[in-house]
Amino acid sequence: MSMIRAEYIWIDGTEPDALIRSKTKVIKKGKDLPDWGFDGSSTNQATGDASDCMLRPVFTCPDPFRGPDDVLVLCEVNLVDGTPHPTNTRAQCRPKAEAAAAHDTWFGLEQEYTFMKGGWPYGFPERSFPGPQGPYYCGVGATLVAGRDIVEKHLEACLYAGLGISGINAEVMPGQWEFQIGPLTALECSDHVWMARYLLYRIAETYDVEVSLEGKPMRGDWNGAGCHTNFSTKEMRESYDAIIAACEALGKRTEYHIENYGHGIEERLTGKHETASYKTFSYGVSDRGASIRIPWQCAIDKKGYAEDRRPNANMDPYRVTRVILETICGV
Repeated sequence: MSMIRAEYIWIDGTEPDALIRSKTKVIKKGKDLPDWGFDGSSTNQATGDASDCMLRPVFTCPDPFRGPDDVLVLCEVNLVDGTPHPTNTRAQCRPKAEAAAAHDTWFGLEQEYTFMKGGWPYGFPERSFPGPQGPYYCGVGATLVAGRDIVEKHLEACLYAGLGISGINAEVMPGQWEFQIGPLTALECSDHVWMARYLLYRIAETYDVEVSLEGKPMRGDWNGAGCHTNFSTKEMRESYDAIIAACEALGKRTEYHIENYGHGIEERLTGKHETASYKTFSYGVSDRGASIRIPWQCAIDKKGYAEDRRPNANMDPYRVTRVILETICGV
């Protein structure tokens, strides 16, 4: 009998930032992936007197850490009666994505993150500071970048897993990097971002390096870490007026979006370091200090997409894509 390993992965109920959990199930090769229970009282998703929660597989990809037949299995969390758990934000996004299907909305997420070692940014001098930001963005050289070996292994793992990764680059602070996922649909893009986060955490484990998604990992004159969210509807890809209409719609629901864009967002969206204040709303062509940036090429072509620069690195992509669908598609 040929057996494979299926790594069941889910998002827990930890607040303010959910954690990724996983465990391995050994099953017969070719067998359908079953639902599987877990102890929700150990993941902030249940109490001890009613601890069982259920994992429902929703997205599967090849496992880059094990054999050629082994798989990674992203799951939604359900209650034992089969209904979505309150922490199951994917289930909240699903009906919105279905309702907006006619708009053929695409998303591209730019996930920034920071490597940390012993509570200090990886690549910083021990309990001291490097030179000011400037030469580190897309930098090359041992004095300007740190963690490239981890980043390259992560890219290779994402490609092996078949994720929709579209690029990587060093960011403006030493030890800070970014990967991009998309363009994909709301659920596809969100699934792939969570899976790519899982792969990044697993690879960084082997280097004894922590991956931080904190929006402002270093106080002072350093850029924070965001997850810039590019989006377009079929209408936006055909008409510049639709891009402007989407920006105007977003401006009418500023507070609602900020509430869904990640814990600690006010520490990052200060109006400095290439951000707009979380208290205001603006949009502009090629403006990285605006809430929404319209790429210059889209302004020339009179069609395309827009970039919401507000979401934090620690945002939940299911929540972010859901509220954008709600606002620009009216679902």
